Amino acid sequence: MTDMTKAGVFDSGVGGLSVVKSLLQDNLFEEIIYYGDTARVPYGPKDKNTIIRYALEALEFFKNFDIDILIIACNSVSAYAIKELREVAPFPVVGVIEPGVIALANNIKDKNANILITGTKATVKSEKYKNLLQARGYKNITQKATPLFVPLVEEKIYSGQIIDAAMNHYFSEINSIDALIMGCTHFPLLEKEYKKMFPNTMLIHSGNAIVEYLKYNYDLKKSKNKTDIKFYATENPSHLKEVAKEWLELPSA
Repeated sequence: MTDMTKAGVFDSGVGGLSVVKSLLQDNLFEEIIYYGDTARVPYGPKDKNTIIRYALEALEFFKNFDIDILIIACNSVSAYAIKELREVAPFPVVGVIEPGVIALANNIKDKNANILITGTKATVKSEKYKNLLQARGYKNITQKATPLFVPLVEEKIYSGQIIDAAMNHYFSEINSIDALIMGCTHFPLLEKEYKKMFPNTMLIHSGNAIVEYLKYNYDLKKSKNKTDIKFYATENPSHLKEVAKEWLELPSA
């Protein structure tokens, strides 16, 4: 399956750029089509059926681009809509939850390790991470919905007093964590703040996890050509491109 050269990446907003950054670092594709549903972000507070409907609408968008694979960079969609997407998509569909669990299992062998899952309300409510980890024998799992982080990242707020207050609000009573799954692709944009809060904890990053997953399961190799990336959004695409230029360190977006 090494002939995969064109990937679609879908997220509820700008958070999926953290996945794109990892894809660009490993140069796995010659072309990436990024689509953010910025008009309806965040997905976390929405119900299952709404998330599925939005995901299927996004699939119709990607059918216009002759992509070889669709990467769902949204944990909420990965939690609720992967099955429905795979049933109707004319190309493989990969979510971020399974790769994240595999990445943790590859790095944390102690089944008694203390694991913290952070995510949107929808992702945490689905218990997909928790169930997959328990199936692998992990016993000490804490889940924490952190919905404030998504709108803050969408507003390009990555540090400062507001982030510090939100971190303390959610995590002040949590300690002795061995591994933390950043179960929303917006969250790696706050990675420095997570490390300040949990300095001795292994952070599991969806972007890095999915790169390893793609290499292993689809035998993808580093492309010889520089990746061409195009950005689309349901609202205010200029804002998405501004964030992409900053986060991905692009000369233009």
